[in-house]
Amino acid sequence: MSRRIIIDKYQGNTHYNVHVIDSFGQEHHLGYLGLTHGISMEDIDKLSEEIWSNETKREVDLLSSAIHELHQHDIKRGTLGVNKDGLD
Repeated sequence: MSRRIIIDKYQGNTHYNVHVIDSFGQEHHLGYLGLTHGISMEDIDKLSEEIWSNETKREVDLLSSAIHELHQHDIKRGTLGVNKDGLD
């Protein structure tokens, strides 16, 4: 996976949502930056380089992994996403 910087418009043309993706595919949110904050692309580059120089692969939480596996099992069985009783 490649490293990326994602900048999306947040509120009109005055604020931007900035995310950095590291080489492990993990997303780091830099915040909602506005034109009035005085943040330049050079500043975003510096923050990104700092994240990339210190990147480590996060450990997978065992509970999260188990829940994910159960969720995938329900999808394969076809029991997930069907709201038959209206309680979900």
